[in-house]
Amino acid sequence: MPIMRSQLLKYLVVLLPLVFSCASPQKSYHKAIAKAPFDVVIVPGIPYQNGTWESNIMKDRVVWACFLYSRGITKHIIFSGNAVYSPYVEGKVMALHAIALGIPDSAIFSEMKAEHSTENLVYSYRMAKKLGFEKIAVATDPGQSVALKTYAWDFHIPVSFIPIVYDSLKTFPVDSIFHVDPSPARVNNFTPLPQRENGIKRLLGTIGLDIQPEPARNSD
Repeated sequence: MPIMRSQLLKYLVVLLPLVFSCASPQKSYHKAIAKAPFDVVIVPGIPYQNGTWESNIMKDRVVWACFLYSRGITKHIIFSGNAVYSPYVEGKVMALHAIALGIPDSAIFSEMKAEHSTENLVYSYRMAKKLGFEKIAVATDPGQSVALKTYAWDFHIPVSFIPIVYDSLKTFPVDSIFHVDPSPARVNNFTPLPQRENGIKRLLGTIGLDIQPEPARNSD
């Protein structure tokens, strides 16, 4: 219990400054792309609300991943996320949008178990390693980059971070009437996370203390 409390306090201390400021995304971007090309970038999910992604963080993350692919900064993309707060599997609905924006299906993977950002990182990293990828990065908005970078450093997860540079999003234009049928990503009999987990358990998941261990490998 003391370890859990110290971890909780540590991540609360880290997250509070994000309300007021974030590290320079331009500086982090240029530092990351010096290592490019990456085998894969991980893109954490966010709820797909009301069947739309307009004026949504999801749109920014997907377009950013497409931008990085189009510039040769990454060879593949893992979109990550289960159906958490809306009945759409985040990793799958994000992939549908990326394919519609011209990214080859062969370059896209969907991680569909994660329900918190720390799980997006860990489960997608595990998937990337199983797929044989070595150079791995996380592509997301600046605030989440800072929070996940701290977690990755603390738990020795060797990934780079490529935060969104919002001016660069304008160089990957999306048609104003762009629309994707999200129904393949919709799940039946959906129950949102707050009805499945209490607040304490959700908080533990948010700071990465509820991540499932990898299945033991057969030694035969």
